Amino acid sequence: MEVIPVIDLEAGTVVHARGGARERYRPVRSRLCADSSPLAVVQALLGVYPFTRLYVADLDAIEGRGDHASYLVEIARAFPGLSLWVDCGLRDARGCRDWWARDIATPVIGTEVIADVRALRELAEDRARESWVLSLDYRGDRLLGVTALADTVASWPSCVIAMTLARVGSGAGPDVDRLEEIRALAGGRKIYVAGGVRGGADLVALAERGVSGVLVATALHEGRLGRAGIAAVASGPA
Repeated sequence: MEVIPVIDLEAGTVVHARGGARERYRPVRSRLCADSSPLAVVQALLGVYPFTRLYVADLDAIEGRGDHASYLVEIARAFPGLSLWVDCGLRDARGCRDWWARDIATPVIGTEVIADVRALRELAEDRARESWVLSLDYRGDRLLGVTALADTVASWPSCVIAMTLARVGSGAGPDVDRLEEIRALAGGRKIYVAGGVRGGADLVALAERGVSGVLVATALHEGRLGRAGIAAVASGPA
């Protein structure tokens, strides 16, 4: 199973995401480093484990008030061995084409911002399924944005994130019921879980359920998840 660290960017700073309530996010306070600048935080995360992928949420871009494109270029240059998944509020294939041309990150398309089911179909037809990632964004029991979940499955890419916003940064544990609902629809697609991971025991439980990957942040910064817990489930180098 792949373990992917997450950074949320706002106004040039890594912030601590909690429950999807972005107006209350504050600069991250981490046991790993004293600095909340993007490069410092990424370096600190790599000190925990030799991760090969990083998930970046550009909150300013998602909210439509600017972007962190220059910071993403800096991260890509500083850590050439680290592939990037980036959620920056892209809504359709046209918005993705610039990112595909830059070739520095794989775009993550969240249902929170995507226009409609037709946009999903356009994405599926425009590029190979491996060139983007779909994030199914839930607030409570409600899927944000696109509502007819079962009707969209034919347009899903090969990698899908089950994002439970209320559990992000909560330490409440993964949303297993949501995971099983999505996995029942997904066929052979890879499912990644985001939100609620408390530590190594949760990683083991998710690995036993056949999850392909997990997105984590709070458990790393609070020291509840370290190298040993990741190595116990990860398929990459220890």
